[in-house]
Amino acid sequence: MKAVADHGHGRVHGARWSNALFIAPFLAVYLALLVAPLVRGMWTSLQDLDMLSQTSEFVGLKNFADLWGDEIFMGSVRNTFCFVLMSTPVFVVLGLALALALNRPGRTGAVLRAIFFGSSVLSVTIVTLVWKLVLMPHHGLLANLANAAGLPGFSPLTSEAWALPTIAAVTVWWIIGLPMMLFLAALQQVPGEVYEAAALDNSSRWRTLVHITLPAIRRTVVLVAVIEVILQFQVFGQAQLLTQGGPNNSSRPVVQFIYESGFTHWTLGNAAAASQVLLGIMLVAMALQMWVSGRKEAF
Repeated sequence: MKAVADHGHGRVHGARWSNALFIAPFLAVYLALLVAPLVRGMWTSLQDLDMLSQTSEFVGLKNFADLWGDEIFMGSVRNTFCFVLMSTPVFVVLGLALALALNRPGRTGAVLRAIFFGSSVLSVTIVTLVWKLVLMPHHGLLANLANAAGLPGFSPLTSEAWALPTIAAVTVWWIIGLPMMLFLAALQQVPGEVYEAAALDNSSRWRTLVHITLPAIRRTVVLVAVIEVILQFQVFGQAQLLTQGGPNNSSRPVVQFIYESGFTHWTLGNAAAASQVLLGIMLVAMALQMWVSGRKEAF
């Protein structure tokens, strides 16, 4: 009996090892494309790397200390935080509002959903080109409308106060379709019987939204918030193409600083250190967001 049991136990272990083979390709790709570059980036951030002579010297935390005293980098960190705080709540609130308004059968709803989602498939180059034409200082659509109304010309991309909010508005216009579609998918999973019961109780739309809809889709709300925080911390293309970080570094995000350090000034150690700082900020933001969401669900 013991031999049979051992034999069966061995077969169980054999089956488990064979099951591991199914995830082996994924693990290999994950280690090669994510873990290995991450470790290499951490090691690079501790070195003074000269791309021209292909030499490097271990400098410890000197690159991080240099970043701490770099006003342009600290300004880019502030710009990135401001950008995330400006754009993420709008993505959540406006995406939910659009989903609630368009969560209905019929051709009109389908056409409007396609229109709002259509801009999400455009490349950042096309989006910024369109908005540059709109916001052109003297001959753009905004300038022409201001002239027609007898108002003074306004060029938000050349204003230190308005450049970053304008990039945030362009970003919301560009990819509001993704959170809208996620909320639509969540709303269509809420049983219709619940809304029928609320209608029989003469519940108002606001009470139905607060006590039925939002609790039913709270996991999607958290998911959208987490996705948008991750995406908006990595803002780059819009800032690079619309303002190039200006005027006076007022719209330069961290990723643009990393790009310029690595591929314009060829200071790869400095760029790698800035990348590690951005990774740390994103991890802290994610942990804080998940902790707040967990406390809300507990209550």
